[in-house]
Amino acid sequence: MVTAQDIFTISSKKEFEKITLKVFRHQYDNNTIYRDFCNFLNKDKQNVKSVKEIPFLPIQFFKSHEVLSSTDPVHETFTSSGTTGTVTSRHLVTDLSYYEQSFRKAFSQFYGNIEDYAVLALLPSYLQREGSSLIYMVDDLIQASNNPDSGFYLNNYDELITKLTDLDNAGQNVLLIGVTYALLDLIEKQDFSLKNTIIMETGGMKGRRKEMIREELHDVLCKGFGLSEIHSEYGMTELLSQAYSLGNGIFECPPWMDILIRDTEDALSYIDYGKTGGINVIDLANINSCSFIATQDLGKKYTNQSFEVLGRFDNSDIRGCNLMVY
Repeated sequence: MVTAQDIFTISSKKEFEKITLKVFRHQYDNNTIYRDFCNFLNKDKQNVKSVKEIPFLPIQFFKSHEVLSSTDPVHETFTSSGTTGTVTSRHLVTDLSYYEQSFRKAFSQFYGNIEDYAVLALLPSYLQREGSSLIYMVDDLIQASNNPDSGFYLNNYDELITKLTDLDNAGQNVLLIGVTYALLDLIEKQDFSLKNTIIMETGGMKGRRKEMIREELHDVLCKGFGLSEIHSEYGMTELLSQAYSLGNGIFECPPWMDILIRDTEDALSYIDYGKTGGINVIDLANINSCSFIATQDLGKKYTNQSFEVLGRFDNSDIRGCNLMVY
């Protein structure tokens, strides 16, 4: 059996591949939905010998099935945001310690000690609903910062502007985590010239503004906050791990997470570095649900294992995925 210790102490590519194959066999044995999907593709424990032979479950399955590799009780159900009438994803979590270890260790890897920061969160659309995995993570980071100035903001922009300006001017390291549309709202109310603050956008216009390409968005945010770069977080309801970009939209994964880029015309094939395709995610922290997820995001991966997120498939026509939905 693969343990949390095995997952969160991975230190080499070889070790990652070894544990990934163990997790695949575990989930094939214990996840009925995933096993049925693998069998549909004529893949099983015996004929999957490498990471690239592992089937990736289409992310849509989290909307229609209970994706579980454990018989333990479900302690938390994370749900995706959605417009009225749409079916949302449901990620059933039997052991929250995997999520907590994942985001705590990843944050430490990319940003250092959480206690060095005042954590401000501008996540109104997430705060206004139940079941957000992002709110769970950010609330934990706020508590762990042990800083009395850390906290959530809903629509109280003036209060946030004062707090952010005062902290930055005082030389306090600040991390402002915000949903994209709310960050744009903020800089329309105030021109900033920040020196000690990291702005981390989590994506999401939530229908409030027109979508923007990343370069345009980050250019607007950089000018509005007076910064040279904007950080980003790449995560989703169906994952228990996140990748981070420290600028320029280039993401890196923690050691227990990786992405592969699939061919948009053939969902079971992979393409070369630097070419655009569909993002498949390996998230070993997802050992109790499914660690192998074919997302609806488009991206590119580079030879140094970093990657970019370039947009999303048109939901009405994900070519090459027809055989994946049944």
